[in-house]
Amino acid sequence: MGYLVLNCLLFSYHASADVVASDAASDAKSDMALQGEKSITLLDKAGNRTEIARVIFEPVEQGSRYVLTMHREQFRDYFLSMKEMKCLEGPELWCHLAYPYEQPRIVTADDLRWLEHDLLFMFKTPKEFGANFWNGIYYKLEVVDGMIKGEAQAIDLNTLASPPDNLNEPPVGEAERDEVDTDKRWLPLIEIQ
Repeated sequence: MGYLVLNCLLFSYHASADVVASDAASDAKSDMALQGEKSITLLDKAGNRTEIARVIFEPVEQGSRYVLTMHREQFRDYFLSMKEMKCLEGPELWCHLAYPYEQPRIVTADDLRWLEHDLLFMFKTPKEFGANFWNGIYYKLEVVDGMIKGEAQAIDLNTLASPPDNLNEPPVGEAERDEVDTDKRWLPLIEIQ
């Protein structure tokens, strides 16, 4: 009986050690996802990739500070609704709308909301006139296996027409976002690696 109890204890110890080792490896991958220079790529439904930006992550006490640089040569200039916009051309126009207010540009593996706010887009068909800010795209990001991945969600960008009450909190939350029909949208996926 004592042998059986000892075996159970040893098995339990090894299983918990494996979980700790797995958690440590996962944490290390998450940390690597938020360090150094990374490429930001949008993917269409067929997996075709368009690199749109670079981001540099620098570890700080609160997480990682980032600097985002859009690849403007990938975008064409459009003048929509009295506003100059930088748009990717394809089956839809995919226009980048930088978050217009001051923000800390700090993220953690569990909270990528500020980077999500800097990667806002608006889509429209090439034939439509003007800008349709209710056709906003918000990429919900998460760290997966050492890479940042995301899927498009719908948002009415008119909610950002005036500054939020608290500039230290990202204003777009789950309540402001909705699912997108990814089969109908041109660039439903994003990867940062």
